[in-house]
Amino acid sequence: MLLLALDTATPAVTVALHDGRDVIASSSQVDARRHGELLLPAIDRVLAEAGLKLDAVTGIVVGTGPGPYTGLRVGLMTADTFGLALGVPVHGVCTLDGLAYAADLADPFVVATDARRKEVYWARYADSRTRLTDPAVDRPADIAAQVEGLPAVGAGALLYPGTFPRAHEPEHVSAAALARLAAERLAAGEELPAPRPLYLRRPDAQVPKNYKVVTPK
Repeated sequence: MLLLALDTATPAVTVALHDGRDVIASSSQVDARRHGELLLPAIDRVLAEAGLKLDAVTGIVVGTGPGPYTGLRVGLMTADTFGLALGVPVHGVCTLDGLAYAADLADPFVVATDARRKEVYWARYADSRTRLTDPAVDRPADIAAQVEGLPAVGAGALLYPGTFPRAHEPEHVSAAALARLAAERLAAGEELPAPRPLYLRRPDAQVPKNYKVVTPK
């Protein structure tokens, strides 16, 4: 097994290789505006670090969000393209699940990432491997009663200490955590789903309300 894992659902552009036993190379850079520019060089970098070529990869793991439309689609399109070119399966893993796995907590907690617009993408977990609720997008004040008293991880939690007073790192997802989680699930015989993006809301760019289509006569 050689899994190539990547995620662009948060400001982190993160890539890792997992050989079936553990992560053998990884790279993470935080830059919310350069996902498309940074992802392919990061993939080249981890392959070079591991001394391997892309054709050695036997599966792709990609974070499915939730996340902003522009950043999230970079990772998903890259994963689908590599999977098609290499003829290998592409597995989708919720980005919040990757953050939860990296938190390594045995008791209930919350994962929250920054959704902008003064909102967070979030979900509740029983432990680092067990999600209790579907990913959602809400204003922190609107979910305060649901998360009261719980530890929290992720950039969204760190941004709103009034709602998440027990927030701590990790701040962003790492592809290393995604790869370890996916490898663990695959080893247990679990069938991972094909990637489906969790946008949760419409893109920021919208067609103007009185837009007129002009066609040549």
